[in-house]
Amino acid sequence: MEFQKPLTQLRVGDEVEGFYALFSLAERMGSNGKPFTVLSLGDRSGSIDAKYWDHCEAVTAEDIGTAIKVRGEVSEYKGNLQFIVRRIRRVLPQDPVNMADLVPTAPIDLDAAWSELQEAIESIADEDYRALCALLISRSESLFRTIPAAKSVHHAFRGGLLMHTLRMLHLADDLSANYPELINRDLLMAGTLLHDLAKTREFSFSKLGLVQEYSVEGQLLGHIVMGAQMVDAAARELETLDEKRILLEHLILSHHGDREFGAAVLPATPESEVLSFIDRLDSRLEVYRENFATLAPGTFSQRVGSLDKRIYKPSAPAAEEHKEET
Repeated sequence: MEFQKPLTQLRVGDEVEGFYALFSLAERMGSNGKPFTVLSLGDRSGSIDAKYWDHCEAVTAEDIGTAIKVRGEVSEYKGNLQFIVRRIRRVLPQDPVNMADLVPTAPIDLDAAWSELQEAIESIADEDYRALCALLISRSESLFRTIPAAKSVHHAFRGGLLMHTLRMLHLADDLSANYPELINRDLLMAGTLLHDLAKTREFSFSKLGLVQEYSVEGQLLGHIVMGAQMVDAAARELETLDEKRILLEHLILSHHGDREFGAAVLPATPESEVLSFIDRLDSRLEVYRENFATLAPGTFSQRVGSLDKRIYKPSAPAAEEHKEET
């Protein structure tokens, strides 16, 4: 009996026990008149069809989107692997469930990343911008540090919003240092911290922290408008100066760069120009990273929809070349 074996590594005859995500569940009736249950189980590596030869009372359709514990063996049905469930139950509070095993998760230390994000807030010298960021981030902490940055395309994994924001903060800090005569670092850092904050309200999430659907508010308003509203309300609550409030709201409203990409207004300040640039840059580079994970070195991908082109993975990545040189 193997414990928590990744689903993509399962082979016919394997006996496995572990915690897996429940993607779907439906009751069926066999031709012999006996009930059975069909399920889809998942982890961060992939998914597998499963079958339980009975009516399932321990787990129901209400548990879809949560973690469950199963035990069984792997068989084959019509050329595909199938997991035959022998025992099944809901997860208990004391169970040692590692969420990173169950769903795609950012390839970073999320706790360390959150601490670094807090340090970025503290590094903002302007008291008004620092207070706004501290207030708004603290109100959304439980979601901000765990949810994806999108439903698909880029950073669509657990911790994606935190990873995306932190990498943009690094870029914002560096560019501020290179253009001190043009860029107000405090404003740019605040805009970067808050630019996607409303994604905590734009989506509805499963209990495993993945995006299920757009919320009603998300569909009718979108995170750009909602984000500006959140900044506006907090700024008025803290009695932030009007010019600072308006400049920060402008960064939120313009961070998609062009109206065709959803920007409410076009960037009109150096800080908003930089924010729209680094948002697009990090998003596109993440698409490269995710595609490179399954692409053989020295080959082209199929057309990548979000980039509208094929991409090439070099046979000698820059990081490996640097490592060899040093």
